[in-house]
Amino acid sequence: MSFLKIALLAAVQGAAELLPVSSSAHVIVTEKLLGLDPTAPEMTLLLVMLHTGTMLAVVLYFWRQWHAAYFATAQRRRDGLVNVLLATLATGVVGLALQSLIKHVFAANADHFEIEQLFGNAKLMAGALAAAGVLIIASSRIPPGRRDGLSARDSLWIGAVQGLCLPFRGFSRSGATISTALVQGMRRQRAEEFSFALAVVLTPAVVVEEVYRLFSHHAAAGGAPALNGAAVLHLLGPGLLGMVLSFGVGLLALRWLSSWLEAGRWHLFGAYCLLASLVVLWVG
Repeated sequence: MSFLKIALLAAVQGAAELLPVSSSAHVIVTEKLLGLDPTAPEMTLLLVMLHTGTMLAVVLYFWRQWHAAYFATAQRRRDGLVNVLLATLATGVVGLALQSLIKHVFAANADHFEIEQLFGNAKLMAGALAAAGVLIIASSRIPPGRRDGLSARDSLWIGAVQGLCLPFRGFSRSGATISTALVQGMRRQRAEEFSFALAVVLTPAVVVEEVYRLFSHHAAAGGAPALNGAAVLHLLGPGLLGMVLSFGVGLLALRWLSSWLEAGRWHLFGAYCLLASLVVLWVG
């Protein structure tokens, strides 16, 4: 893949990741316009690596806020750890159950089926974008909350909604989790902080899964004997380059993007998702 294509995908990812508009959907549409296959293992790994770059930017940006919210005292550390673990557990249970259901209903339990095969489906992606848009608009009509703390029930609900997002490109993870937190009466800033904290926890597991999937496909294609240092660099190189570029773009754009949520423009993201769903149908 050329440097120009990687740079374009990284720029799209870095600009869209911190908006609740599904950066993965934007990257997938861009891949299609560039003549790339979004369901290929190399492309799904690249997408995850781009996410990793922006998540590293998120860590740098939110670190002080997370320290005050979750690490300032021993009690906050315990509460923060419990809330993140509960939400992540709910994400895993719901996400795995949903993937199993999809495999049973749409693939008749075929052994070769992989959830990534759905990533190139324009109708599913458009529907997920529309669903995210409706959820965002609905949550924006609720008066701003004042809660800072999270109960176990709050964490489980947010994690469960995050699990619903995993199999569907277009169902914005941040849009869904922030909206759920807003519905529960959390302050906008706290909702944003918790949503991205969950993303940082979730991303490494997804990266490991996609790396394993990439090398499994490589081995199945007869590439195992040649999987030396140069081959590994060839497979992972585009993703590592994209990660660095998306980190830079995400870090530059984060302050502006986050300010939209604080300025009460949340509903505009929902309207954009509805418009983007129509564009996805047209492109697809």
